[in-house]
Amino acid sequence: MAAHRCGLSVVCILIFSSLAHPSSCDTLEKANDNTATKRRISEVNTDGSVAGEDMNERQWQSTDVEVNRSDGTKNGETFAPAKDQFQEELVIRPLHSGDIYASFQFRTLWDTDFLQEGQKKVSHYRLFPKSLGQVLSKFSVQELHISFTQGFWRTMQWGQPFIPSPPGAELWVWFHDTVSDVDGNWKELTNVLSGIFCASLNFIDMTNTVQPSASFKPLGLGNATDHRFLRYATLPREIVCTENLTPWKKLLPCGSKAGLAVLMKSEKLFHSSFHSQAVHIRPICQDEQCTSKAWELRQTLNVVFDHYTSGQGKKEWSLFKMFSRTLTEACPLASSSKVYVDITDNPEGELFELSPATPLLSQAVVLGDRRTYSVYDLTRAETFGQLRSFNLLLRWKGDSGDMLRPLLHAERYVAGFGLQTGEIHTVIYNNHPYRAFPVLLMDSVPWYLQLYIHTLTVTSKSRDNKPSYIHYQPAKDRHRPHLLEMLIQLPPHSMTEVTVQFERALLKWTEYTPDPNHGFYVGSSVVSALVPSMVAMSTNFTQDQPLFSSFVPVKEESSYFVRVYTEPLLVNLPTPDFSMPYNVICLTCTVVAVGYGSFYNLLTRTFQVDEPSPPLAKRLANFIRRIRGVPLLA
Repeated sequence: MAAHRCGLSVVCILIFSSLAHPSSCDTLEKANDNTATKRRISEVNTDGSVAGEDMNERQWQSTDVEVNRSDGTKNGETFAPAKDQFQEELVIRPLHSGDIYASFQFRTLWDTDFLQEGQKKVSHYRLFPKSLGQVLSKFSVQELHISFTQGFWRTMQWGQPFIPSPPGAELWVWFHDTVSDVDGNWKELTNVLSGIFCASLNFIDMTNTVQPSASFKPLGLGNATDHRFLRYATLPREIVCTENLTPWKKLLPCGSKAGLAVLMKSEKLFHSSFHSQAVHIRPICQDEQCTSKAWELRQTLNVVFDHYTSGQGKKEWSLFKMFSRTLTEACPLASSSKVYVDITDNPEGELFELSPATPLLSQAVVLGDRRTYSVYDLTRAETFGQLRSFNLLLRWKGDSGDMLRPLLHAERYVAGFGLQTGEIHTVIYNNHPYRAFPVLLMDSVPWYLQLYIHTLTVTSKSRDNKPSYIHYQPAKDRHRPHLLEMLIQLPPHSMTEVTVQFERALLKWTEYTPDPNHGFYVGSSVVSALVPSMVAMSTNFTQDQPLFSSFVPVKEESSYFVRVYTEPLLVNLPTPDFSMPYNVICLTCTVVAVGYGSFYNLLTRTFQVDEPSPPLAKRLANFIRRIRGVPLLA
């Protein structure tokens, strides 16, 4: 009876506890019901707002006006940002040359600090990739910028890109000022990044690493002036392929399974005139007062498609023609997912027609020019239609006009004859009709090209142009390259030429590449400048800015920052005849085989007396005698 009463008491306690505290399943169901109810309410509000609008009138989403957010707040109102958030966008610009420029932008913001002393080591990662977070923490990295580019950006035909990059691989890093051994951290960091991105970054060493004094300033919060914590290196011969794209896509929160990354099909991206992928990590402010800081990971991919050389022969394009895929959904982890199409040259639709049409328009000041974009919001269900597939199509109606020449352009080439001396020519163009502005030129030349700095000349309009600032670090054989930085004033509508002579060094036979007759690559020159803007630049910080227009911070309304890369150089060095050792080896082996082989044959051969064979008649007689059983003839 006591056991029975105990069992009844236990059952009663369980019943009362279940009534007082509902189960987790019931709680989860109620939470789901509440979420679904809120979602239905928001959908009703959204539908009601859309239904109340006139679809014939275009909606303008400008970056300098207040835009209602999805949570009901406005630009002027303060709101608590999420711990981490992810945004993605695709910008498509029809070029005047008939090519198509597509730029992917992915940004991950994380409100944390990897470098704060006394803070516990970050161990939980949600959207930010753990591999990069551990790299920032271990090597005390303040900023990291890395790019892999196949092809050369044709500035005079395509205009300025959103984020420029030189051919090959480029890496520049700002370390924290608490690092004692910067060179050691730099060497280990290049080896780690080589494994992460499956690239040849382990070939970066002190022979191709420089410390620029003024060309590469921090793009984030750091206002560092001590260039001892800066390292810059390029590999102009680095080949970009699928092995580099695959780990790059794995850094995205949704990978290549959802969102805009679905369009990144390797065989289409690499069958293009230009392809560049980059990763930029820096600390930034989340508001104008910079009361809260966050780490920004920005992944960019720029590609230029040429439909004429690909066999299509038409200027019409679509997402399926370019990428062989269409969009079906946005990344579920993205707070913003949009597609922008540049329609600045097509205000009334007389040049081309977009299908499907969108009433959403956006204006942004990009590279000193006010541009207009058609916006497709992938977070809205009506963007995909009933087929749940979004395939943007552009049909051309007429020929586009001439493209405005970029205000700043640079190119470089090697002159001279023979294999002893030569001359490097760098030409910088200022196409502004009446404004002069200074530019900062940086050249990193390998040690085996011995520069003669006393032959350095700078001419503009057939007159000497004396640089106002020169920083030169001579090279050390097999230890470090040359570094030359100059601040040059470019006259309006002028061409400035910088020339310097050099002498080719003779390398050791072990220092030549497997194909020495192909030549040796010299990295691109870097031209940095604040170019006068055609319209007033906005210096106000706003979270609603498109990603492609908010990478470089704007500090002046009258100018914008531009970085231009020249072509890499291919220089021939005095090369010995590497076929001579092969000929010597073949000749030596032949002599040894003939001489030693004959001598060895004479020493090891055994000689025997060979008796003459009997005549034919005798052999026939013995054959017959053998058959008859008669003794054979002697």
